Amino acid sequence: MSDTTQPSIGDLLSATVPMVRTLNLVYEVTTPERAVLRLPDQPEYRNHVGGPHAGAMFTLAESASGAIVLAAFGDHLSRMTPLPVRAEVAYKKIARGEVTATAVLGRPADEVLAELDAGGRPEFPVRITLTREEDGAETGEMSVVWTLRPNA
Repeated sequence: MSDTTQPSIGDLLSATVPMVRTLNLVYEVTTPERAVLRLPDQPEYRNHVGGPHAGAMFTLAESASGAIVLAAFGDHLSRMTPLPVRAEVAYKKIARGEVTATAVLGRPADEVLAELDAGGRPEFPVRITLTREEDGAETGEMSVVWTLRPNA
């Protein structure tokens, strides 16, 4: 009997994206509806105020956006390549300790795929919320616009 177990999206990204491994990101949830990643509290990635460096939080949020994109559209990689187009981040409160990023699609996946099927190159936002573990306060938000580039 052969083992047909597929690696999880978190396992796949941890194995193929060096920055994910560098920051020790933890994939809590990766579904087409929601991706939740956690950045452990690590002294080597703290900033001048004792929280995670803004670059580490940006990477956490961008990685959460990539995880939901792969969960939602990964079955279609033979015909398209997902690419981030632009990102905007807002840091709202000081983050200390572990930080969690929760990502959701800004457009229904079926709608995005219909546009791809019609010959378009769809763009869609992914919205990410950053929260700190100690009190659940929202420390930031990010929006990443992705596209599905049809493969030639």
